[in-house]
Amino acid sequence: MRLVLAALLALTVPAAAAAQPSPVDQTRVERTVAAEVVRDGDSWTVDYRFAEPSPAWLFPHGSVTVEGNRPWRPGSWMVETPGVRIERRGRHDVLFAERGSVPEHVRIRFTPFSGDLVAEYDPALIFTDGSVALWSGHFHLLPVASAAAVAALPLDLTGIDFPGNGVEVKFRDAHGQVLHIGHRFDSATLIGGKVYVLFGPLQPIASAEVSAVIDPQLPEWLKRELSASTPSIFAAFARALGPHNSPMPMLLASWQGPRAGLTSMGGSTLPGQIGMTFEGIGVVEESRDVRDSARWFIAHEGAHFWLGNTVHYEWTREAWITEGGADLLAVRILSAIDPTYDPRPRLQEEVNDCASLAAQPIEEAEERNETRAFYACGAVFGLVAEAAARRPFLAWIRDLIDANRSDQVLNRADWLGALDRDSRDPTLSRDIAVLLEHGGPDAKTMIASLFTRAGVRFTPGPDGVPRLQ
Repeated sequence: MRLVLAALLALTVPAAAAAQPSPVDQTRVERTVAAEVVRDGDSWTVDYRFAEPSPAWLFPHGSVTVEGNRPWRPGSWMVETPGVRIERRGRHDVLFAERGSVPEHVRIRFTPFSGDLVAEYDPALIFTDGSVALWSGHFHLLPVASAAAVAALPLDLTGIDFPGNGVEVKFRDAHGQVLHIGHRFDSATLIGGKVYVLFGPLQPIASAEVSAVIDPQLPEWLKRELSASTPSIFAAFARALGPHNSPMPMLLASWQGPRAGLTSMGGSTLPGQIGMTFEGIGVVEESRDVRDSARWFIAHEGAHFWLGNTVHYEWTREAWITEGGADLLAVRILSAIDPTYDPRPRLQEEVNDCASLAAQPIEEAEERNETRAFYACGAVFGLVAEAAARRPFLAWIRDLIDANRSDQVLNRADWLGALDRDSRDPTLSRDIAVLLEHGGPDAKTMIASLFTRAGVRFTPGPDGVPRLQ
């Protein structure tokens, strides 16, 4: 049996990041594009209206499928407006006119696509009762000078200075209401927003801290588990960390059936929402591995409502603060709600990975496509802070969240300054800074030294990597 437990853990790009030149006409104004997405029974359409002429429009979210590494939009979307086409150019899909400018009004008929994409949100979460959640970001468009200009663009456009996000997307069901931010509306209009909007009759299960939309055909044990553990996790975070500044969080859990030889859980997170998709015969019967993985994923993403949304880092190189912090917070909150949960395997994995990845500068991990270093080493540094401060990490990080609620920024100086204050040992922050800026060829020895001085209990492993006790 093949076990797949995949998750899309997106790093938030800070507003202060340096912008790159854009191929987009910088004179364009906000809301240059208005789109209306309509479900009418089994028919789905999106009608685009453009405020200004342009020969081509770029879909900024242009990932490919995990299976087959192929673009998904050309096979799922059919342009009905004559003289307009969707084609793949470089790493992106582009809507363009065969001659002149794209018409003011373009209609596209589409079939919701629920396949997994590489490092991108699923276009649709399809539930077994016919309900469908569409991700709004896949309907965004940006004007470009020509279809050919798209070919040179990188896949990740977050650092490019596009002229605002001038996209207004309206979602409407011709025969009912849509679910958005936990409530039913006749229609939902988002300006630049990137969330799932739900079509169909599924009703959320709500608690004081979170709501959950769960597929009715999900295995019974998993429905019970998600219905019970999700509110428990968010309630425990609220007690430990205080209020967060996001709307009511929502979990969306869909079921793709008992495929033979597979145990699969995919997940993604976005503002205010956590998406999960389960598939495979291995999920049908109750499994502690699947249960613990689902709980941990919800807890990690739940932690971001506080560490990531209520406060966030200043620069991408500081993502170890939020990603590693969320990893450690997830472990600690699961231990709090389940006395049988053993945190050591997860934490040992963090130590092992950090010892390997910190050979090079952690702050440059994204440039090397090794963002796992942010998670693993951030968690390791959290263990150091927890032990040195002689306080649970939940309490230690809450003080940092509370101290930075006003400007909503928790940066490296704030984090290391708190470590200096609480540990009274400036050599700890000094050595962490070395790993952040320069890395260490013998990172495992540096981690062992940090653990020894902070008071983290461990024994030396045969390979020199500390083994947590």
